[in-house]
Amino acid sequence: QVQLVESGGGLVQPGGTLRLSCAPSGGRVTDWYVIGWFRQAGWQDREGVSCIGRGDGTEYYTDSVKGRFTISRDSVKNTIDLQISGLKSEDTGIYYCAGSFVRMGSVQDMCDGVSMDYWGKGTPVTVSS
Repeated sequence: QVQLVESGGGLVQPGGTLRLSCAPSGGRVTDWYVIGWFRQAGWQDREGVSCIGRGDGTEYYTDSVKGRFTISRDSVKNTIDLQISGLKSEDTGIYYCAGSFVRMGSVQDMCDGVSMDYWGKGTPVTVSS
């Protein structure tokens, strides 16, 4: 059974940095057609933050995180990592890892989360002074 396990969340001051990791079981990170990070804050809709595709590693970032978030695949650790810098209060939320083995559109298209087949349980990120 495929599982995605997130780690690395926590309480961080504004302007701080954090590194989230997603470890998939039952396969390699390079097996996924697209895998990425999503977040949900309170009552707000879930938002696709960043996704990475198989092959050439096409990356997608939502506008609000461009220049601050970096997604990467670590083939040695077999993880999908999200390096976050310049944290803002609006980055607060539960961060989920999700992915799909099946192509249902472009990396950007699939980063809306609708086509993702597997989801982790999430890791909380709180940005507060």
